[in-house]
Amino acid sequence: MSKQFETYPLESISPCEALHKQWELVDEITKIFRGDEIITRGDLGVIPGLNEPRYTKKVENVIAHFFSAEDAILVRGSGTGAIRSALHSAVKSGDTLLIHQAPIYPTTQVSIEMMGIKTKEYDFNRIVSADLPKNINGILVQYTRQKPDDSYDMNHVLKTLKEHYGEQMPIITDDNYAVMKVHKIGTEMGADLSCFSTFKLLGPEGIGCIVGKKRYIEKLRKENYSGGSQVQGHESLDVLKGLVYAPVSLANQARVVTELRDRLNNHEISGVKRAYIANAQSKVLLVEFEKPIAKVILKNAVEYGGVPNPIGAESKYEIAPMIYRVSGTFKAFDPSLLENTIRINPYRGGPDTIINLLKKCMKEME
Repeated sequence: MSKQFETYPLESISPCEALHKQWELVDEITKIFRGDEIITRGDLGVIPGLNEPRYTKKVENVIAHFFSAEDAILVRGSGTGAIRSALHSAVKSGDTLLIHQAPIYPTTQVSIEMMGIKTKEYDFNRIVSADLPKNINGILVQYTRQKPDDSYDMNHVLKTLKEHYGEQMPIITDDNYAVMKVHKIGTEMGADLSCFSTFKLLGPEGIGCIVGKKRYIEKLRKENYSGGSQVQGHESLDVLKGLVYAPVSLANQARVVTELRDRLNNHEISGVKRAYIANAQSKVLLVEFEKPIAKVILKNAVEYGGVPNPIGAESKYEIAPMIYRVSGTFKAFDPSLLENTIRINPYRGGPDTIINLLKKCMKEME
């Protein structure tokens, strides 16, 4: 039997609010790019005095202005590379990093270990200033949920941490799966650095973004002087184009998740015990069956068009709905979820497509 728990998914912005985000980003583009620049493929190489492609710098300026941040930088290595670079800029080997008491995202764990950083766990769900540990050199907060019953409010956590440790304490937020879905990212609520993958925002492969305080980003910019490690102009423009289209696309995706939950909980498909929404890590629908048939459903779903695994989790390549096992952090919380629960991300698909797919899978079981 799986554990019974309540989930506390992040509040998604509405399609109307998402459209306004799109408009705001385009407005920032018009302030920095000439009209004839934005319809090119950008430049290449290290520009003397700038040490990066000119168009890359322009894109970074647009992103920084859009998120009301001092600076922004595009880096290699997607979200993992962004978090790794942010940790490098803010803490040193041997320092102690405060993290949430939960299974940590695997690639982040690798970064912590390879950098020789110590960690101290604290439950952000029950954050109280008087209980926060001492002798901390930095803080990492993951925006989306690390385990099913996570309920902490990001704004409250960041405010409490800043008030307790002071402005000089570096706070890094892992904003993967949250950017362009929520009202504000970590730096807009007081964090020093926000990190995310642009591949998860309809952008190109392998590009991460760090937004935040100039003193940390300038250190990275000085070290990232090699032409081979620079994010090129055409890649940067692709990042920007993805960011323009992401908010509306993701808001509609969240709307489909909500409709699916309501329809499945209204017994539209027999054999479904319950459906609930969770950030695992992206905002998805978790479907629990009355019997331990999850693995068979996953096998059957592929035959009816369900995508069996993520590519970049909401990348530009992911169109048909993904029918997949629960995430690694959720599996660590309760291994039995693998037997009776599946994860559905609609991507660009509608609710009827997914309902019909599940009905076919259930009929196959018969």
